[in-house]
Amino acid sequence: MSRILTGTVVSDKMDKTIVVAVKTVKTHPIYKKQYKVTTKFKAHDEKGTAKIGDLVHIRETRPMSKEKHFELDSVVTAAEVIK
Repeated sequence: MSRILTGTVVSDKMDKTIVVAVKTVKTHPIYKKQYKVTTKFKAHDEKGTAKIGDLVHIRETRPMSKEKHFELDSVVTAAEVIK
């Protein structure tokens, strides 16, 4: 079973690669305060369907390069186009 994460596309400038920011909420072990952590993952996007601002699901897969070990699973919601 591979991990599936949900995040927002923050960059699509590379060829067949997107950068997805995944936000999680953690709890401090001593003070019990909750805080937000943002982690960026590079994901493989074969067809180039995801654009900046899209909410996407990414799935863990075999390593494709030094930093890329996720692939685009689906686009949940597309970003609104501002004119």
